[in-house]
Amino acid sequence: MDMAKALLGRITGAVVASGVLLALTGCGGGEEGGTAKDGGAAVIAPGRPGEQARTLSPSEAAGRKPDDSPNAADRAYVQHMVEHHRQALTMSALAPERASADGVKRLAERISAAQQPEIGAMEKWLALHPAPAGSASGAPAGHDHGAMPGMATGQQLARLAQARGAEFDRLFLTLMTAHHEGAVKMAGEVLAAGNNGAVEEMANEVVATQTAEVHRMRAMG
Repeated sequence: MDMAKALLGRITGAVVASGVLLALTGCGGGEEGGTAKDGGAAVIAPGRPGEQARTLSPSEAAGRKPDDSPNAADRAYVQHMVEHHRQALTMSALAPERASADGVKRLAERISAAQQPEIGAMEKWLALHPAPAGSASGAPAGHDHGAMPGMATGQQLARLAQARGAEFDRLFLTLMTAHHEGAVKMAGEVLAAGNNGAVEEMANEVVATQTAEVHRMRAMG
């Protein structure tokens, strides 16, 4: 699945969840040929196994839709993951001129191709879900970008920028493995504490793709 496209779809589309409420306008099967009690379009709520479906008004159906409003954990995750991804792009941009192994070059290319559009999707999400009034950000106090799991230090980045050939390959794989493991840890934290469906989808994609890349990098090392 293309995570950036899926996330954009979740951001811009209507989310229908847990019970999957299906709007049927002018269709049979509901009260009075598909109309609700108030004469409006019928919304069919599937019943439990063995139970009949119920016809709801649009307002009743909206009330049954679970609240997935972003919370502080969601906003903090997206804000921090933008910075996390940007560092991965910085590291990957060094590979074409400095790496010696074709596998490392291809890995860096895949990381750049995947994470650049993901940054764009996350920035769109942040624009659509600004922090509440009176809050500087959705991030928990005391959590600075340098403390994010897996982030390379300035000294480590400088060493990577100076390295060439096999030395670059080794250092890149070491730093990027730690970087991916940090991203997976962050994703696990928001899956436990977050509330927004689009962020949950993004975090699940990070867990799946970056765990697979960690295994690949360990095999390359």
